[in-house]
Amino acid sequence: MARPILQLEATEEEVLELGRLVRGTKVSVGDRFRARIILHRLEGMSETEVARTIGCSLGAVCKWSKRFDGYGIAGLKDAPGKGRKARLPADKISSIVERATRPARGRVRWSVRSMAREAGVSKSTVQRIWSHNEIKPHRLETFKISNDPNFEEKFWDVIGLYLDPPERALVLCCDEKSQCQALERTQRPLPLKKGYGRTQTHDYIRHGTITLFAALSYLEGKIISRTEESHTHVEWLRFLKQIDRETPKDLDLHLIIDNYATHKHPAVQHWLKAHDRFHIHFTPTSSSWLNLVERFFGELTSEVVREGSFESLRELVRAIESYLA
Repeated sequence: MARPILQLEATEEEVLELGRLVRGTKVSVGDRFRARIILHRLEGMSETEVARTIGCSLGAVCKWSKRFDGYGIAGLKDAPGKGRKARLPADKISSIVERATRPARGRVRWSVRSMAREAGVSKSTVQRIWSHNEIKPHRLETFKISNDPNFEEKFWDVIGLYLDPPERALVLCCDEKSQCQALERTQRPLPLKKGYGRTQTHDYIRHGTITLFAALSYLEGKIISRTEESHTHVEWLRFLKQIDRETPKDLDLHLIIDNYATHKHPAVQHWLKAHDRFHIHFTPTSSSWLNLVERFFGELTSEVVREGSFESLRELVRAIESYLA
């Protein structure tokens, strides 16, 4: 008597998951192959027809059909214990992980090659173990802890302006970006092309520096700016007067600034007392990251200043003004 044909059934969720496995771009070949078998079987094709359509053995179709019938989607995964066994002993892997945080004498960190020589394994093995354990000796991040005794008071003062700005007032994040260098590369940079990145010479002609003063209205994303040759209290005072001219007279102005000595100069303080619509909010010491205009300066540096080539200070200023516009 002929063997009865196994009729497969699947829920709607299982059908959707099988379709995802078949179409997925990051799915293994084996998972896609097994999902195709089950989808064809669910369409009513016999095991022989599926084998002929996919181009595989009848035994493979029978095997995965039975596994799906008994365990669903989970049955299409390899059983535990299958595949190549790990070649490295557990203590060797543990040693590579633990020693990654303890550099050898005379070194500040391990590289994959130096660790590979020390452990007697290949560099790709070290890389694989470090990646699996999220160990990145090559990465270095900087930090600075503020020693401001009034840190919390100043912190919440600035955050309060961001989250709940006063009515009939304008909050401006102000600072100066000094030492914007007008560097002219000694040879014309080569442009980006398919298969080739942008290039520029490492040497340059330095045409001087400028300082960019900026006041960011963070709610609108608008900038009041000014360029100067230096950044003393005289230039800062000129910028405050510009802010006074270019903002509505009926609004109070709350300025978020850092603790640079120029901002606290007696001449500046005297002018501020005579213009009582200005309210100054200092960020805590070593915490200029609280000032949102710093984020703008970072983008300006990466998108205009650092990788540009400028034949004069005026050309640098035009590039900055164009970016601001």
